Amino acid sequence: MMLPPLYVLRHGETEWNRADRMQGGLDSPLTPLGRAQALAMGRALAAAGVGPQTHDALCSPQGRARDTAALALGPLGMQAQADSRLREIAMGQWAGLARSEIAARWPGPSDEGLVAFYSRAPEGEGFVALWARVGAVLAEIRRPTVIVTHGMTSRALRALAMGLALDRIGDLPGGQGIVFEIRDGVSRILPVDGLPQRDATANAAT
Repeated sequence: MMLPPLYVLRHGETEWNRADRMQGGLDSPLTPLGRAQALAMGRALAAAGVGPQTHDALCSPQGRARDTAALALGPLGMQAQADSRLREIAMGQWAGLARSEIAARWPGPSDEGLVAFYSRAPEGEGFVALWARVGAVLAEIRRPTVIVTHGMTSRALRALAMGLALDRIGDLPGGQGIVFEIRDGVSRILPVDGLPQRDATANAAT
């Protein structure tokens, strides 16, 4: 898939991220660290030359992504357009539960990959549906675009933009306070000043 440059951001840390709870279609507020991460990601975008004259911006309609987009893009004079196709993967009966609760009630193999894990969520969305809706978003992009979204949605977007297969999603890094730039199918991480970048590999679909 040939695309203009993309800048993919996950929302900043939330209260439920800190508590290791699965959010999915639910929401919790940004923590002070999450707000600081959003501002720092905005500075990284500014340093990369992102601005309203040359770039578009999209975000998930969920509160944690909208708040992150406002904090990151407001100082750049940009406002993200909400697109429901960028929401987080629906977790069904797992939404709102801690990972420890999920492991106790729905045990799975210790070496289970991300795709297999989320495919087990009772009444969940699954990756095939997620893959289809984020692919539809990418097909409509015509200009360099900032996308503010969620852990699993970010992975699906980046995998598609890089030409990877669905089963490679688990190979991609996650994290918060990180800006992924994808240009000509190659992903790199932009420098973000002054903040710890929270590696969310084990807590990525929130």
